[in-house]
Amino acid sequence: MERIGIIGVGEIGRALVAGLCDGSGPSPEVFLSPRGARTAAELAGRHKNVRVCADNQEVVDRSELVVIAVRRQDRHAALSGLRVGGDKTVVNVMAGVGNDELRRTLDTAAPLVRAIPLPAVRERRSVTVVYPSHPEVDALFTRLGGVLPVADEAAYNVFSALTGTLTAHYAYLATLTTWAAGHGVDPGEAERYVRGLFQGVGRSLGDESRSLHQLAADHETPNGSNERIRTTWFDTATSEALKKALDGLLTDLS
Repeated sequence: MERIGIIGVGEIGRALVAGLCDGSGPSPEVFLSPRGARTAAELAGRHKNVRVCADNQEVVDRSELVVIAVRRQDRHAALSGLRVGGDKTVVNVMAGVGNDELRRTLDTAAPLVRAIPLPAVRERRSVTVVYPSHPEVDALFTRLGGVLPVADEAAYNVFSALTGTLTAHYAYLATLTTWAAGHGVDPGEAERYVRGLFQGVGRSLGDESRSLHQLAADHETPNGSNERIRTTWFDTATSEALKKALDGLLTDLS
């Protein structure tokens, strides 16, 4: 794919540009929508193969593959009236907007593929869920860290709900540092330690020979500190509350 358009230059749009343009090897031409002009202009200034278009229609016209990365609530304003030919491929990264709805909005026969790229695509380290599988889209996300095609839109929505837990993880780490500071530890030192602690945990996730349950068990000793926090804080009630929150999100996404 030599010409890629991105409509919506927010966090994910910026990450996609970085992943496509900062790696080794030839980069595709990238065409950006003018909304978010400051960010789009900064990306175009940094990468010689990135261009800011006059409007979203120009993005579509110049591209072979178009990524729609606007916020759900902005989709009608951004997409109304766009003409998308059947020779294009459209990647829908809008949470909670199914392909049937997007096809009605665009009134197009073009292939539509849903995808969940995460910010780590900028380092080409993120596995991206897609539905349905499409050779050009699969190749794009393989380049950006990996692709995980799923069987149907119901499975896709489950993965989309899992993505909604990301900032809760950061908030959990922030709570640990706040707790430490409340006990007299310098906040900067507490944050440095917590970051290092969980960066190590992140590296252990690369060992796919062990399940997540096995990794948890391997980091515990009977009656030890880790087992104590897991069983007294992350108990059955807390686990069920998390599942209930995910069920509610899944209902909204579906």
